[in-house]
Amino acid sequence: MKLRHFLLIGIFTAGSFINAQEVKKNAIEVTGVAEMEVEPDEIIFNIGIKADNKNELADNEKKLFETLKNNGVKNEDIKFKSMYQNLYVKTTRFTKSFQFKINTKTNVSKLFEDLNQKWVSNINIAEIKNTKIAEFKKTVKIQALKAAKEKADYLLESMGKKAGNPLEVIEIEDYTSDTVIPVAYARKLSNVQMEADAAPDFSFDNIENIKLKYSIKTRYEIL
Repeated sequence: MKLRHFLLIGIFTAGSFINAQEVKKNAIEVTGVAEMEVEPDEIIFNIGIKADNKNELADNEKKLFETLKNNGVKNEDIKFKSMYQNLYVKTTRFTKSFQFKINTKTNVSKLFEDLNQKWVSNINIAEIKNTKIAEFKKTVKIQALKAAKEKADYLLESMGKKAGNPLEVIEIEDYTSDTVIPVAYARKLSNVQMEADAAPDFSFDNIENIKLKYSIKTRYEIL
C-alpha cells in the first residue's frame, strides 16, 4: 500500500512538472501598432436662443426650426437641451438651448449665415464624429495584430526560428476617440457669438481628421 501511495505521488509530481514545462514553453512577446486618420462626416452643435418673454421665445424657437429645416436638418436631428428664465434682473430674459446635427451634405456656410440673427445667443461644437467609426476601429486593431505577427516572424527568422501558435493577445488602446473636437477648431468655435462681423469657416474642410491608434501585445510560441 505504501509503495502504491508513493508511486501515485510520483505520477502526480511528474504530471505537474510536465504541465509546468508546457506553461513555460519558449515564447516571444512583441507589440504591433497601427494608426489611421478618419475624416469626420458629422458635427453636432449646441445653439442657444433668447427672448424677452415666453411668447417671443416660442416664436424664435419656430424660426430656429424653420431655419434648420430649410438647410436640410431633420426634426429628429434637433434635440432640446435646457430652458432658463432669469428672475433676478429688471428685464426678464428667457433662453433656450438645443443641439442639432449636420452632415457633409449640409451647406454649412449658408446655414450659419441664416443663423446670424439677433435671437441666436451663441453656438459651439458639441461633437465631431464619423458614423462608421466602429468599422474603422476594427480595421486598425486587425492591422496592429498583423504588425505584431510580422514583427515576431522577422525577429525569429533572424535566429533560424519561426513563430508558432499565439499564446496570448492583449489589446492596448493608445489613443482613440469617435467624438473629437480638434483644439484649433474648438477654440475658434467655443461660444461664438452670432454677430454681423462673425464669419468663421464652418466647413468640414476646416476640421482635422479623427485619429485612431491601437497597440496589440502578443506572445507566440517559438518553434
